[in-house]
Amino acid sequence: MGFKVAVVGATGNVGREMLNILEERGFPISEIVPLASRRSLGSEVSFGDKTLKTRVLDTYDFSDTDLVLMSAGGNVSKEWSPRIGKQGCVVIDNSSAFRYDPDVPLIVPEVNPDAISGFTRKNIIANPNCSTAQMLVALKPLHDAATIKRVVVSTYQSVSGAGKEGMDELFTQTRAVFVADTVDVKKFTKRIAFNVIPHIDVFMEDGTTKEEWKMVAETKKMLDPKIKVTATCVRVPVFIGHSEAINLEFEKPITADEAREILREAPGCLVIDKHEDGGYATPIESAGEDATYISRIREDSTVDNGLNIWVVSDNLRKGAALNTVQIAELLIERGLITPKQKAA
Repeated sequence: MGFKVAVVGATGNVGREMLNILEERGFPISEIVPLASRRSLGSEVSFGDKTLKTRVLDTYDFSDTDLVLMSAGGNVSKEWSPRIGKQGCVVIDNSSAFRYDPDVPLIVPEVNPDAISGFTRKNIIANPNCSTAQMLVALKPLHDAATIKRVVVSTYQSVSGAGKEGMDELFTQTRAVFVADTVDVKKFTKRIAFNVIPHIDVFMEDGTTKEEWKMVAETKKMLDPKIKVTATCVRVPVFIGHSEAINLEFEKPITADEAREILREAPGCLVIDKHEDGGYATPIESAGEDATYISRIREDSTVDNGLNIWVVSDNLRKGAALNTVQIAELLIERGLITPKQKAA
């Protein structure tokens, strides 16, 4: 039993990663269709050992397609996802366009799989923000064990979160610094090479950025609306892999050893926490990996029932493409979709 799957935004960083992960995980596919904008017409992408030519989104007929993995940005998704959903095709959207819509489930399979059944209202499922996704994989088992009251998180987010242009800017600026050339700033608000920028997405009226607001709103929607969350999101000169320093306050007592054992058994988590040089995860180790790495687990004596943890993950995978494919797998596992075209 195979499904006809289309990937919208197939030429982008996340779109290409979606194709890689579908092939890696042996997703049951009868046909795969890479879609992109007219300016990318004829571009080629890889799927396993095959090379596929992209097709144009605005002339494609979705009526016989089962699943669409959408990674073309919020504006494209707002226009196309509802239209595709009305054709009986399920859209898993990687943008922020529908994350806060009460009729669209926002899903991390390790965190809130039961919420997926709500997709039938619009045939759209939202993928959370990359920084929220990895954080909640780590927080869910701890919340189940001791009930989280408050989260204080500082992120260290790689430039790949800003797309190919962000990665290109870090590369060209770094090269310019080494050869004493002019450092041009285009994608980011300040120079990113050998620098950090405490600003991701637009500023809001209260002084937070949209990225920080997303972490608050998405945590409440997926994990628990009673949790208090405050975030500071920072762009750092790393190509792939987001890192997070997370301070947690619980309702019930929990020790660092208890948390360590809980996280070792939790789905999607990999604990690397030795109290020695190099006994922790960094973005380099996370790149190309599926796991959410958790390190530096320790008690915070400044509050009752407090813990500190360090969380690292490949933002292109668990933060985007992998989570999208896992959502599609969850739909199949629960029998929520079947192929439109039956095998001969």
